Amino acid sequence: MGSDEEITPEKLAEELRKLKIEDLVLSTVSTLGQLAYTKLEAKDFDQARLAIDATAALLPTLDGRVDEDVLRDFRQLLANVRLAYANAVAASEPAADGQS
Repeated sequence: MGSDEEITPEKLAEELRKLKIEDLVLSTVSTLGQLAYTKLEAKDFDQARLAIDATAALLPTLDGRVDEDVLRDFRQLLANVRLAYANAVAASEPAADGQS
């Protein structure tokens, strides 16, 4: 491997300077959405709730910084995972009135 292929701290710093924070936030929101669903499937509601809350906190930071269609899609993802969370929690609770 030649020295031109070596990752140096300087090259890494240069790449980090090129990185747009919006792209990182979008990637994080996408990952959080996927993790929320995974945690719901595992009935780990506390972790799912944290992923949902973090997504809700991050999305407003992107207003005016990314394409509105992209934001709409992520807002829909948030709405869907919130609904899935509510349904999963409700399904895991025993019926309070004694009926199934």
